[in-house]
Amino acid sequence: MKKEKLRVIPPAERANPDLESGKYLLMWQGPQHPGITGNMSLKLIVEGDSVVDCETHVGYLHRGFEKLMERRLWMQNFPLVCRIAVPEPDFNEYCYAAALEELAGIQIPDKAVWLRTLSLEMIRLASFLMWIGGQAGAFGHGTIIQWSVTMRDYVLDLFEELSGGRIYHMYIIPGGVRGDVPAGFFKHVLEIMDTVQKNLDDIELVMFHNVVFKMRAEGLGYIPADWVDHYGITGPNARAAGVARDLRKDLGYLAYPRLDFKTIVGQKSDAYERARLRLLEMYQCIDLIRQIVDQCPKDGPFREKLPNPLYWKIPAGETYVAAECTRGEYGFYVASDGSDKPRRVAVRGPSYTHAVAVMERLARGVNIADVAGLMVSLHTYPPEIER
Repeated sequence: MKKEKLRVIPPAERANPDLESGKYLLMWQGPQHPGITGNMSLKLIVEGDSVVDCETHVGYLHRGFEKLMERRLWMQNFPLVCRIAVPEPDFNEYCYAAALEELAGIQIPDKAVWLRTLSLEMIRLASFLMWIGGQAGAFGHGTIIQWSVTMRDYVLDLFEELSGGRIYHMYIIPGGVRGDVPAGFFKHVLEIMDTVQKNLDDIELVMFHNVVFKMRAEGLGYIPADWVDHYGITGPNARAAGVARDLRKDLGYLAYPRLDFKTIVGQKSDAYERARLRLLEMYQCIDLIRQIVDQCPKDGPFREKLPNPLYWKIPAGETYVAAECTRGEYGFYVASDGSDKPRRVAVRGPSYTHAVAVMERLARGVNIADVAGLMVSLHTYPPEIER
């Protein structure tokens, strides 16, 4: 077979079928459709029950996060950044805080390093649990989503106990974390991890050995390995294609160099392989959380003292801080001109690449019944696109 030359297809060269011919139908999927991950929609042109062309639309979702941040004091942005990725806000907190600390030359205490790592792994697990229910539901498997959302609520209970908030935690702040762990918290974490692991065993049995799920997911949305660099694909979507990239290993930030884990890599690179890989990463999250609880210092400071936040001016400079979220590389570019506000903030989320460039290409030729399953298999959060 002659290898296709990989290139981005410009709008002028799309399928552009003649809708007046009666052969094609234009239809919208979302944002009300449960198979669309959040406030976005897909403009589909179909022939029969096959997709001829696909165009991603995020409508009026834009909230102007980046520009709002450039008009607020450094510390005033913490209630704002977590809204950029609602199911896993802690990555925004970490990247923004770490960027400020690098610019200001702040070294956080070791206990804060461990508590930040714990927070990021717990929210990875919660986000994965939300995703796997959506992936099963997109193929008509309603039982899984009831199980997984229940387990996610248990993890959110831990965040409520730790920070006072279930969805937006605002726990990771410049200089460390906002507070110490409450009495008995680590014991509660281990109990919840035991419960979630048992539920994952049931999910693996019921979902991944289900013949209908396997028939519909296997071969759907194949991503060649040479697409990874071309499109900027990251996270499980890249690792399922056989590309071993994990910023927790590659960058070695926070306490990850002191934890024992390996990068999980797949080969088949279809919707089933991406789901299987994410299931394995959920088990990995549980193992890492147990390691963190075992090694985290029980005493000592958890935050460095900072200047008065109303008059805090960060030295001029620029930096980029990235972390490995559930969907791949999540990064903040922050530039300071030496004033009390950021000069420029730019957020790099994986959803733009996966939900627009990759999704539009993979959808062509797919049965309309499988569009939802394909979309969810790429795991995207629309607010990262319009930020």
